[in-house]
Amino acid sequence: MNSYRQPGLVLTDRHFTVPLDHTDPGGEQIEIFGREVVAASRAGEELPWLLYLEGGPGFGARRFTGAEAWLGRAVKEFRVLLLDQRGTGLSTPANRQTLPLRGGPREQADYLAHFRSDSIVRDCELIRPQLTGGAPWTVLGQSFGGFCAVRYLSAAPEGLSTVLITGGLPSLDAHADDVYRAAYPRIERKVAAHYARYPQDVERAREIAAHLAEHRPESAGHRLTPEGFQSLGILLGGGSGSHQLHYLLENAFVTTPHGKELSDTFQEAMRTANSFAGHPLYALLHEAIYGQDERATDWAAERVRAEFPQFDAATALKGDGPVLFTGESIHPWHFDVDPALRPLRETAELLATRGGWEPLYDTERLAANEVPVAAAVYHDDMYVDTAHALRTAATIRGLRTWVTDEFEHDGLRAGGPRVLDRLLALVRDEV
Repeated sequence: MNSYRQPGLVLTDRHFTVPLDHTDPGGEQIEIFGREVVAASRAGEELPWLLYLEGGPGFGARRFTGAEAWLGRAVKEFRVLLLDQRGTGLSTPANRQTLPLRGGPREQADYLAHFRSDSIVRDCELIRPQLTGGAPWTVLGQSFGGFCAVRYLSAAPEGLSTVLITGGLPSLDAHADDVYRAAYPRIERKVAAHYARYPQDVERAREIAAHLAEHRPESAGHRLTPEGFQSLGILLGGGSGSHQLHYLLENAFVTTPHGKELSDTFQEAMRTANSFAGHPLYALLHEAIYGQDERATDWAAERVRAEFPQFDAATALKGDGPVLFTGESIHPWHFDVDPALRPLRETAELLATRGGWEPLYDTERLAANEVPVAAAVYHDDMYVDTAHALRTAATIRGLRTWVTDEFEHDGLRAGGPRVLDRLLALVRDEV
Protein backbone atom coordinates (compact mmCIF):
# COMPACT_ATOMS: atom_id res chain seq x y z
CA MET A 1 0.00 0.00 0.00
CA ASN A 2 1.78 3.09 -1.29
CA SER A 3 0.99 6.64 -0.16
CA TYR A 4 2.23 9.76 -1.91
CA ARG A 5 1.31 13.40 -2.39
CA GLN A 6 -0.05 15.71 -5.05
CA PRO A 7 -0.76 19.40 -4.45
CA GLY A 8 -3.17 19.56 -1.51
CA LEU A 9 -3.81 15.80 -1.46
CA VAL A 10 -2.57 12.54 0.02
CA LEU A 11 -3.15 9.53 -2.23
CA THR A 12 -2.94 5.87 -1.29
CA ASP A 13 -2.99 2.99 -3.79
CA ARG A 14 -5.13 0.13 -2.52
CA HIS A 15 -5.48 -3.39 -3.88
CA PHE A 16 -8.30 -5.79 -3.04
CA THR A 17 -8.97 -9.41 -3.91
CA VAL A 18 -12.50 -10.47 -4.89
CA PRO A 19 -14.03 -13.58 -6.46
CA LEU A 20 -14.42 -13.58 -10.23
CA ASP A 21 -17.80 -15.24 -9.69
CA HIS A 22 -19.47 -14.07 -6.50
CA THR A 23 -21.65 -17.19 -6.42
CA ASP A 24 -18.42 -19.14 -5.96
CA PRO A 25 -16.52 -17.13 -3.34
CA GLY A 26 -13.87 -19.82 -2.93
CA GLY A 27 -13.15 -19.97 -6.65
CA GLU A 28 -10.90 -17.89 -8.88
CA GLN A 29 -9.95 -14.48 -7.51
CA ILE A 30 -9.23 -11.25 -9.35
CA GLU A 31 -7.69 -7.97 -8.17
CA ILE A 32 -9.50 -4.65 -7.82
CA PHE A 33 -7.59 -1.39 -7.61
CA GLY A 34 -8.78 1.77 -5.91
CA ARG A 35 -7.03 5.06 -5.26
CA GLU A 36 -7.82 6.65 -1.91
CA VAL A 37 -7.72 10.46 -1.99
CA VAL A 38 -7.92 12.77 1.02
CA ALA A 39 -7.17 16.45 1.54
CA ALA A 40 -3.68 16.82 2.98
CA SER A 41 -5.03 19.07 5.72
CA ARG A 42 -7.48 16.34 6.83
CA ALA A 43 -5.43 13.21 6.22
CA GLY A 44 -5.42 12.21 9.89
CA GLU A 45 -9.14 12.73 10.47
CA GLU A 46 -11.98 10.22 10.55
CA LEU A 47 -13.97 11.20 7.47
CA PRO A 48 -16.96 9.63 5.73
CA TRP A 49 -16.13 7.76 2.54
CA LEU A 50 -17.28 8.61 -0.96
CA LEU A 51 -16.96 5.90 -3.62
CA TYR A 52 -16.67 7.15 -7.20
CA LEU A 53 -17.89 4.90 -10.00
CA GLU A 54 -16.74 5.98 -13.46
CA GLY A 55 -18.80 5.97 -16.64
CA GLY A 56 -18.38 3.34 -19.31
CA PRO A 57 -18.54 0.42 -19.26
CA GLY A 58 -14.84 -0.20 -19.61
CA PHE A 59 -13.18 2.92 -18.27
CA GLY A 60 -10.93 3.05 -15.24
CA ALA A 61 -11.51 5.89 -12.80
CA ARG A 62 -10.25 9.26 -13.98
CA ARG A 63 -6.64 10.06 -13.11
CA PHE A 64 -6.75 13.47 -11.47
CA THR A 65 -3.84 15.83 -10.96
CA GLY A 66 -4.32 17.49 -7.61
CA ALA A 67 -7.64 18.69 -6.22
CA GLU A 68 -9.15 19.53 -9.59
CA ALA A 69 -12.75 19.50 -10.82
CA TRP A 70 -15.34 17.82 -8.57
CA LEU A 71 -12.65 16.02 -6.58
CA GLY A 72 -11.56 19.32 -5.02
CA ARG A 73 -15.08 19.77 -3.69
CA ALA A 74 -15.42 16.16 -2.53
CA VAL A 75 -12.26 16.11 -0.41
CA LYS A 76 -13.51 19.05 1.63
CA GLU A 77 -15.69 16.60 3.54
CA PHE A 78 -15.01 13.07 2.26
CA ARG A 79 -12.26 10.51 1.96
CA VAL A 80 -12.66 9.46 -1.68
CA LEU A 81 -12.09 6.07 -3.31
CA LEU A 82 -11.58 6.27 -7.07
CA LEU A 83 -12.39 2.71 -8.11
CA ASP A 84 -11.16 0.97 -11.23
CA GLN A 85 -14.12 -1.31 -11.89
CA ARG A 86 -13.22 -4.93 -12.63
CA GLY A 87 -11.40 -5.37 -15.91
CA THR A 88 -10.44 -1.68 -16.20
CA GLY A 89 -7.40 0.36 -15.29
CA LEU A 90 -5.29 -1.60 -12.80
CA SER A 91 -8.09 -4.03 -11.86
CA THR A 92 -7.03 -7.28 -13.59
CA PRO A 93 -7.30 -5.66 -17.03
CA ALA A 94 -9.31 -7.44 -19.72
CA ASN A 95 -8.16 -6.76 -23.28
CA ARG A 96 -6.81 -8.45 -26.42
CA GLN A 97 -3.49 -9.10 -24.67
CA THR A 98 -4.84 -10.63 -21.46
CA LEU A 99 -8.04 -12.39 -22.48
CA PRO A 100 -6.26 -15.22 -24.35
CA LEU A 101 -5.07 -16.34 -20.89
CA ARG A 102 -8.66 -17.46 -20.38
CA GLY A 103 -8.61 -19.74 -23.41
CA GLY A 104 -10.60 -19.37 -26.63
CA PRO A 105 -13.52 -17.07 -27.45
CA ARG A 106 -16.05 -19.22 -25.55
CA GLU A 107 -14.00 -19.09 -22.35
CA GLN A 108 -13.40 -15.37 -22.83
CA ALA A 109 -17.12 -14.65 -23.24
CA ASP A 110 -17.96 -16.72 -20.15
CA TYR A 111 -15.34 -14.78 -18.21
CA LEU A 112 -16.64 -11.38 -19.34
CA ALA A 113 -20.20 -12.30 -18.40
CA HIS A 114 -19.05 -11.59 -14.83
CA PHE A 115 -18.15 -7.97 -15.58
CA ARG A 116 -21.54 -6.25 -15.42
CA SER A 117 -22.93 -3.95 -12.74
CA ASP A 118 -24.17 -6.82 -10.55
CA SER A 119 -20.60 -8.08 -10.06
CA ILE A 120 -19.22 -4.56 -9.70
CA VAL A 121 -21.62 -3.84 -6.82
CA ARG A 122 -20.69 -7.06 -5.07
CA ASP A 123 -17.04 -6.07 -5.39
CA CYS A 124 -17.88 -2.78 -3.72
CA GLU A 125 -19.65 -4.53 -0.88
CA LEU A 126 -16.58 -6.68 -0.20
CA ILE A 127 -14.32 -3.63 -0.27
CA ARG A 128 -16.50 -1.32 1.83
CA PRO A 129 -16.07 -2.97 5.28
CA GLN A 130 -12.32 -3.13 4.74
CA LEU A 131 -12.24 0.67 4.47
CA THR A 132 -15.16 1.94 6.51
CA GLY A 133 -15.26 -0.66 9.27
CA GLY A 134 -18.75 -1.55 8.10
CA ALA A 135 -20.22 1.95 7.93
CA PRO A 136 -22.24 2.78 4.81
CA TRP A 137 -20.70 5.16 2.28
CA THR A 138 -21.76 7.75 -0.25
CA VAL A 139 -21.65 6.63 -3.89
CA LEU A 140 -21.16 9.06 -6.77
CA GLY A 141 -21.97 7.41 -10.08
CA GLN A 142 -21.28 9.06 -13.44
CA SER A 143 -23.13 7.64 -16.49
CA PHE A 144 -22.64 3.84 -16.34
CA GLY A 145 -21.46 4.45 -12.78
CA GLY A 146 -25.00 5.66 -12.14
CA PHE A 147 -26.35 2.41 -13.59
CA CYS A 148 -24.16 0.64 -11.03
CA ALA A 149 -25.51 2.91 -8.28
CA VAL A 150 -29.11 1.98 -9.13
CA ARG A 151 -28.09 -1.69 -9.04
CA TYR A 152 -26.52 -0.96 -5.63
CA LEU A 153 -29.83 0.48 -4.40
CA SER A 154 -31.56 -2.67 -5.65
CA ALA A 155 -29.12 -5.21 -4.24
CA ALA A 156 -27.39 -3.77 -1.16
CA PRO A 157 -28.95 -0.50 0.05
CA GLU A 158 -27.65 -1.22 3.55
CA GLY A 159 -24.19 -0.32 2.26
CA LEU A 160 -25.26 3.17 1.21
CA SER A 161 -25.62 6.37 3.18
CA THR A 162 -26.27 8.57 0.14
CA VAL A 163 -26.33 8.12 -3.64
CA LEU A 164 -25.47 10.86 -6.14
CA ILE A 165 -25.96 10.18 -9.85
CA THR A 166 -24.90 12.30 -12.82
CA GLY A 167 -26.27 11.42 -16.25
CA GLY A 168 -26.77 7.79 -15.25
CA LEU A 169 -30.35 6.81 -14.49
CA PRO A 170 -30.97 3.67 -16.57
CA SER A 171 -34.27 2.34 -17.80
CA LEU A 172 -35.26 -0.40 -15.39
CA ASP A 173 -36.87 -2.65 -18.00
CA ALA A 174 -35.87 -1.52 -21.50
CA HIS A 175 -34.28 -4.10 -23.82
CA ALA A 176 -31.25 -2.93 -25.77
CA ASP A 177 -33.53 -2.54 -28.82
CA ASP A 178 -35.61 0.01 -26.88
CA VAL A 179 -32.48 1.87 -25.81
CA TYR A 180 -31.26 2.34 -29.39
CA ARG A 181 -34.72 2.99 -30.80
CA ALA A 182 -34.80 5.98 -28.46
CA ALA A 183 -31.16 6.89 -29.16
CA TYR A 184 -31.13 7.42 -32.93
CA PRO A 185 -33.65 10.30 -32.93
CA ARG A 186 -31.64 11.99 -30.15
CA ILE A 187 -28.45 11.62 -32.14
CA GLU A 188 -30.16 13.00 -35.24
CA ARG A 189 -31.20 16.09 -33.26
CA LYS A 190 -27.61 16.60 -32.09
CA VAL A 191 -26.34 16.31 -35.68
CA ALA A 192 -28.96 18.79 -36.92
CA ALA A 193 -27.90 21.25 -34.21
CA HIS A 194 -24.25 20.80 -35.22
CA TYR A 195 -24.95 21.46 -38.88
CA ALA A 196 -27.06 24.49 -37.96
CA ARG A 197 -24.09 25.85 -36.00
CA TYR A 198 -21.51 24.93 -38.66
CA PRO A 199 -23.33 24.71 -42.02
CA GLN A 200 -20.00 24.43 -43.86
CA ASP A 201 -19.53 21.04 -42.24
CA VAL A 202 -22.37 19.51 -44.29
CA GLU A 203 -20.31 19.51 -47.48
CA ARG A 204 -17.08 18.72 -45.62
CA ALA A 205 -18.62 15.60 -44.11
CA ARG A 206 -19.95 14.45 -47.47
CA GLU A 207 -16.53 14.93 -49.06
CA ILE A 208 -14.74 13.03 -46.28
CA ALA A 209 -17.23 10.15 -46.32
CA ALA A 210 -16.98 9.88 -50.11
CA HIS A 211 -13.18 9.83 -49.97
CA LEU A 212 -13.19 7.12 -47.30
CA ALA A 213 -15.68 5.04 -49.28
CA GLU A 214 -13.44 5.15 -52.31
CA HIS A 215 -9.98 4.80 -50.77
CA ARG A 216 -10.41 2.97 -47.40
CA PRO A 217 -7.09 4.18 -45.96
CA GLU A 218 -5.38 2.71 -42.90
CA SER A 219 -3.74 4.51 -40.00
CA ALA A 220 -1.47 2.46 -37.72
CA GLY A 221 -3.42 -0.69 -38.63
CA HIS A 222 -6.81 0.96 -38.09
CA ARG A 223 -9.07 0.84 -41.15
CA LEU A 224 -10.73 4.20 -41.75
CA THR A 225 -14.24 3.75 -43.12
CA PRO A 226 -17.34 5.90 -43.69
CA GLU A 227 -19.03 4.15 -40.74
CA GLY A 228 -16.05 4.90 -38.52
CA PHE A 229 -16.16 8.52 -39.66
CA GLN A 230 -19.85 8.72 -38.80
CA SER A 231 -19.14 7.40 -35.31
CA LEU A 232 -17.20 10.61 -34.58
CA GLY A 233 -20.65 11.87 -33.65
CA ILE A 234 -19.97 10.50 -30.19
CA LEU A 235 -18.27 13.86 -29.63
CA LEU A 236 -21.64 15.59 -29.92
CA GLY A 237 -22.67 14.25 -26.52
CA GLY A 238 -20.20 16.50 -24.70
CA GLY A 239 -20.48 20.18 -23.92
CA SER A 240 -17.74 21.26 -26.34
CA GLY A 241 -18.12 18.29 -28.68
CA SER A 242 -19.69 20.16 -31.59
CA HIS A 243 -16.76 22.56 -31.67
CA GLN A 244 -14.25 19.71 -31.41
CA LEU A 245 -15.89 17.95 -34.34
CA HIS A 246 -15.87 21.11 -36.43
CA TYR A 247 -12.17 21.70 -35.87
CA LEU A 248 -11.44 18.08 -36.69
CA LEU A 249 -13.30 18.34 -40.02
CA GLU A 250 -11.63 21.56 -41.09
CA ASN A 251 -8.25 19.80 -40.98
CA ALA A 252 -9.40 16.88 -43.14
CA PHE A 253 -7.65 17.49 -46.47
CA VAL A 254 -4.26 18.59 -47.76
CA THR A 255 -2.99 19.07 -51.31
CA THR A 256 -0.17 16.67 -52.24
CA PRO A 257 1.73 15.84 -55.46
CA HIS A 258 -0.92 13.14 -55.95
CA GLY A 259 -3.83 15.49 -55.49
CA LYS A 260 -6.16 15.97 -52.53
CA GLU A 261 -5.66 13.50 -49.72
CA LEU A 262 -6.79 13.09 -46.14
CA SER A 263 -4.26 14.80 -43.90
CA ASP A 264 -2.16 12.86 -41.44
CA THR A 265 -3.60 15.16 -38.78
CA PHE A 266 -7.16 14.10 -39.58
CA GLN A 267 -6.34 10.43 -40.00
CA GLU A 268 -4.58 10.31 -36.64
CA ALA A 269 -7.42 12.17 -34.91
CA MET A 270 -10.00 9.83 -36.42
CA ARG A 271 -7.97 6.76 -35.52
CA THR A 272 -7.56 7.96 -31.95
CA ALA A 273 -11.23 8.80 -31.56
CA ASN A 274 -12.27 5.40 -32.95
CA SER A 275 -9.74 3.29 -31.06
CA PHE A 276 -10.83 1.06 -28.20
CA ALA A 277 -7.28 0.12 -27.22
CA GLY A 278 -7.64 1.85 -23.87
CA HIS A 279 -11.19 0.68 -23.13
CA PRO A 280 -12.07 -2.53 -25.01
CA LEU A 281 -14.76 -3.52 -22.49
CA TYR A 282 -16.78 -0.54 -23.70
CA ALA A 283 -17.12 -2.32 -27.04
CA LEU A 284 -17.40 -5.86 -25.69
CA LEU A 285 -19.98 -5.18 -22.98
CA HIS A 286 -21.75 -2.10 -24.26
CA GLU A 287 -24.98 -3.89 -25.06
CA ALA A 288 -24.64 -6.58 -22.38
CA ILE A 289 -25.17 -3.93 -19.70
CA TYR A 290 -28.81 -3.79 -20.84
CA GLY A 291 -29.40 -7.58 -20.78
CA GLN A 292 -31.93 -8.60 -18.12
CA ASP A 293 -33.80 -11.64 -19.43
CA GLU A 294 -33.60 -14.65 -21.74
CA ARG A 295 -33.24 -12.51 -24.87
CA ALA A 296 -29.86 -11.86 -26.43
CA THR A 297 -28.97 -8.29 -27.31
CA ASP A 298 -27.93 -9.57 -30.77
CA TRP A 299 -26.17 -6.41 -32.02
CA ALA A 300 -29.17 -4.23 -31.15
CA ALA A 301 -27.64 -0.95 -32.35
CA GLU A 302 -26.88 -2.45 -35.77
CA ARG A 303 -30.32 -4.00 -36.18
CA VAL A 304 -32.22 -0.95 -34.98
CA ARG A 305 -30.19 1.34 -37.22
CA ALA A 306 -31.91 -0.29 -40.20
CA GLU A 307 -35.12 1.37 -38.97
CA PHE A 308 -33.47 4.76 -39.54
CA PRO A 309 -32.26 4.68 -43.17
CA GLN A 310 -31.27 8.35 -43.01
CA PHE A 311 -28.14 7.19 -41.15
CA ASP A 312 -26.87 5.18 -44.12
CA ALA A 313 -23.89 7.07 -45.55
CA ALA A 314 -23.98 5.37 -48.96
CA THR A 315 -27.60 6.42 -49.46
CA ALA A 316 -26.84 9.98 -48.38
CA LEU A 317 -23.93 10.20 -50.83
CA LYS A 318 -26.09 9.00 -53.72
CA GLY A 319 -28.40 11.93 -53.08
CA ASP A 320 -27.75 15.43 -51.84
CA GLY A 321 -28.65 14.95 -48.18
CA PRO A 322 -26.28 15.35 -45.25
CA VAL A 323 -24.18 12.49 -43.91
CA LEU A 324 -25.46 11.89 -40.39
CA PHE A 325 -23.08 11.13 -37.58
CA THR A 326 -23.75 8.39 -35.05
CA GLY A 327 -22.21 7.68 -31.64
CA GLU A 328 -22.77 5.82 -28.37
CA SER A 329 -23.39 2.59 -30.29
CA ILE A 330 -21.30 -0.48 -31.02
CA HIS A 331 -21.53 -2.43 -34.28
CA PRO A 332 -19.95 -5.64 -35.65
CA TRP A 333 -17.75 -3.61 -37.97
CA HIS A 334 -15.94 -2.11 -34.96
CA PHE A 335 -14.34 -5.53 -34.50
CA ASP A 336 -13.16 -5.57 -38.11
CA VAL A 337 -11.54 -2.13 -38.33
CA ASP A 338 -9.88 -1.71 -34.91
CA PRO A 339 -6.71 -3.75 -34.30
CA ALA A 340 -7.41 -3.61 -30.54
CA LEU A 341 -10.74 -5.38 -31.11
CA ARG A 342 -10.04 -7.58 -34.15
CA PRO A 343 -8.75 -10.57 -32.13
CA LEU A 344 -11.92 -10.38 -29.98
CA ARG A 345 -14.44 -10.53 -32.85
CA GLU A 346 -15.68 -14.04 -32.04
CA THR A 347 -15.81 -13.27 -28.32
CA ALA A 348 -17.99 -10.24 -29.08
CA GLU A 349 -20.28 -12.37 -31.22
CA LEU A 350 -20.74 -14.88 -28.40
CA LEU A 351 -21.61 -12.10 -25.96
CA ALA A 352 -24.06 -10.58 -28.46
CA THR A 353 -25.88 -13.90 -28.86
CA ARG A 354 -25.82 -14.74 -25.15
CA GLY A 355 -29.16 -14.84 -23.32
CA GLY A 356 -30.26 -15.62 -19.81
CA TRP A 357 -28.95 -12.43 -18.23
CA GLU A 358 -29.78 -11.84 -14.57
CA PRO A 359 -32.26 -8.99 -13.91
CA LEU A 360 -30.35 -6.01 -12.57
CA TYR A 361 -32.99 -3.91 -10.84
CA ASP A 362 -35.52 -4.73 -8.13
CA THR A 363 -38.44 -2.38 -8.68
CA GLU A 364 -40.16 -3.32 -5.42
CA ARG A 365 -37.05 -2.58 -3.41
CA LEU A 366 -36.51 0.69 -5.28
CA ALA A 367 -40.12 1.69 -4.59
CA ALA A 368 -39.45 1.21 -0.87
CA ASN A 369 -36.05 2.95 -0.96
CA GLU A 370 -34.92 4.79 2.16
CA VAL A 371 -31.47 5.93 0.99
CA PRO A 372 -31.25 9.65 0.11
CA VAL A 373 -30.72 9.88 -3.66
CA ALA A 374 -30.21 12.83 -5.99
CA ALA A 375 -29.67 12.67 -9.73
CA ALA A 376 -28.60 15.21 -12.33
CA VAL A 377 -30.61 14.55 -15.50
CA TYR A 378 -29.32 16.40 -18.55
CA HIS A 379 -32.01 17.64 -20.90
CA ASP A 380 -31.77 15.73 -24.21
CA ASP A 381 -28.70 13.81 -23.05
CA MET A 382 -27.28 12.06 -26.12
CA TYR A 383 -26.01 9.07 -24.14
CA VAL A 384 -28.84 8.33 -21.69
CA ASP A 385 -32.43 8.88 -22.74
CA THR A 386 -34.05 11.61 -20.65
CA ALA A 387 -37.52 10.05 -20.76
CA HIS A 388 -36.13 6.70 -19.60
CA ALA A 389 -34.21 8.47 -16.82
CA LEU A 390 -37.22 10.37 -15.55
CA ARG A 391 -39.38 7.24 -15.52
CA THR A 392 -36.76 5.56 -13.38
CA ALA A 393 -36.51 8.61 -11.11
CA ALA A 394 -40.25 8.37 -10.46
CA THR A 395 -39.84 4.70 -9.51
CA ILE A 396 -37.16 5.21 -6.84
CA ARG A 397 -38.77 6.39 -3.63
CA GLY A 398 -37.46 9.71 -2.41
CA LEU A 399 -35.15 10.36 -5.38
CA ARG A 400 -34.76 14.05 -6.16
CA THR A 401 -33.84 15.17 -9.67
CA TRP A 402 -32.09 18.21 -11.03
CA VAL A 403 -33.12 18.43 -14.69
CA THR A 404 -30.91 20.92 -16.49
CA ASP A 405 -29.86 21.98 -19.98
CA GLU A 406 -26.88 23.87 -18.58
CA PHE A 407 -24.66 20.83 -19.20
CA GLU A 408 -24.39 17.91 -21.57
CA HIS A 409 -23.56 14.35 -20.48
CA ASP A 410 -20.11 15.40 -19.26
CA GLY A 411 -21.60 17.84 -16.75
CA LEU A 412 -19.71 16.36 -13.79
CA ARG A 413 -16.43 16.98 -15.58
CA ALA A 414 -17.46 20.37 -16.97
CA GLY A 415 -19.41 21.63 -13.98
CA GLY A 416 -17.22 20.11 -11.33
CA PRO A 417 -17.86 21.47 -7.82
CA ARG A 418 -21.12 23.16 -8.82
CA VAL A 419 -22.74 19.90 -9.92
CA LEU A 420 -21.62 18.07 -6.80
CA ASP A 421 -22.75 20.97 -4.58
CA ARG A 422 -26.20 20.90 -6.17
CA LEU A 423 -26.66 17.16 -5.64
CA LEU A 424 -25.47 17.29 -2.05
CA ALA A 425 -27.85 20.16 -1.38
CA LEU A 426 -30.72 18.12 -2.82
CA VAL A 427 -30.12 15.08 -0.63
CA ARG A 428 -29.72 17.33 2.40
CA ASP A 429 -32.97 19.21 1.68
CA GLU A 430 -31.10 22.48 1.36
CA VAL A 431 -32.88 23.44 -1.90
